Amino acid sequence: MEKVTLTVEGMSCGHCVKAVESSVGGLNGVSSVKVDLENKKVDIEFNQEAVTLEAIKETIDDQGYDVK
Repeated sequence: MEKVTLTVEGMSCGHCVKAVESSVGGLNGVSSVKVDLENKKVDIEFNQEAVTLEAIKETIDDQGYDVK
């Protein structure tokens, strides 16, 4: 399992948290997603053989947020 913390701009409310957690959490190979709204961080645990970090970043971007 790979663990990564991404900085994500544009999240401002509970809806944003749910959007990121449900979209990323729904990806095959992602086992854990935790959004820290106050610090603009998203902790993700995933299986590199099932999903790429690029695909995860793209999924967050598709929700309308900016991954730094």
